[in-house]
Amino acid sequence: MPAIPPLLSLRGLVKRFGDHLALDGLDLDVAPGEFLTLLGGSGSGKSTLLRVIAGFETADAGRLDLAGQDLAPLPPHARPLNMMFQSYALFPHLSVAANIAYGLRRDGVPRAERERRVAGALALVGLEGLEGRMPQRLSGGQRQRVALARALVKRPRLLLLDEPLGALDAHLRERTGFELRALQRATGAAFIMVTHDQQEALSLADRVAVLEAGRLVQQGPPRAVYERPATRFVAGFLGGANVLEGRPDGRGGFDCPALGVALRPAALPAATTALALRPERIARATVAGENTVEGVVEEVAFRGDDSLLLVRAGGGALLRVGHAEEDGPPPPRGAVLRLGWEAAALVPLAA
Repeated sequence: MPAIPPLLSLRGLVKRFGDHLALDGLDLDVAPGEFLTLLGGSGSGKSTLLRVIAGFETADAGRLDLAGQDLAPLPPHARPLNMMFQSYALFPHLSVAANIAYGLRRDGVPRAERERRVAGALALVGLEGLEGRMPQRLSGGQRQRVALARALVKRPRLLLLDEPLGALDAHLRERTGFELRALQRATGAAFIMVTHDQQEALSLADRVAVLEAGRLVQQGPPRAVYERPATRFVAGFLGGANVLEGRPDGRGGFDCPALGVALRPAALPAATTALALRPERIARATVAGENTVEGVVEEVAFRGDDSLLLVRAGGGALLRVGHAEEDGPPPPRGAVLRLGWEAAALVPLAA
């Protein structure tokens, strides 16, 4: 069966702002109907990438193809895609319906067709009955829905979203995130969403792409990227894994001076110089043995459904350790713990 060609194909994208290299030869494909999240720290290039795709920034080198069409010569309004901004960018002097219809009117869509499509978009985002209201009389969540309806009413095959949930409070973010995912499935459009919220990226996306210094350092299904980080940056940035420095001891083990023990991973490439260990993969151990270490609890932070312990190991390393609420009260500061983990919990990092 032949492979389905990507909807969006980016090759060798380079973007400079003076001496700063914002995008460094970046390659990326997006499949039809895929929900992709771009994740990375401040200055990683994720928002720049979105603006280059949209046409608000011009790449210095590289190629952008959407459904086989070269996007580079096209101005933003002529590109067959749409973008939703974090600020929502609603026109304050236009009603909800007029805001949603703005792009259709600019494109010369007949009035009857505009009204039909606006009504459909309002129903899609659950804003029926608010078409005559002005933006200043809407809640933050309602303004977000108007911006989303305006982006979807033109029926783009690709929708770009720049921190679309960033202005909402935590409870509304979660609910609206699920609604956004449902809308993406209902419309069949491909979504590319920029976010700095790791939980948001993992819960909504079909695929996560992690950027660092303008480069794509890892991409894949959320669970795969979380459980098998490729680099120190991804391990630390996504979920705050413990990064354990050391070197193979030549006998199948990994010498880690900061823990004061030799570790025994399930797999250990010869060039490995660091391992990732997720806090939730660490448990209390009853006896000393392979992949165990003793340490002293220095801090305890309650996080709702669990607590985070900072445990100082004998070799000086400070381990982040998860403690589930069902396991009872967390140990107090100063408690001495023996900790252990399975060999498979130790993930070799490539860089």
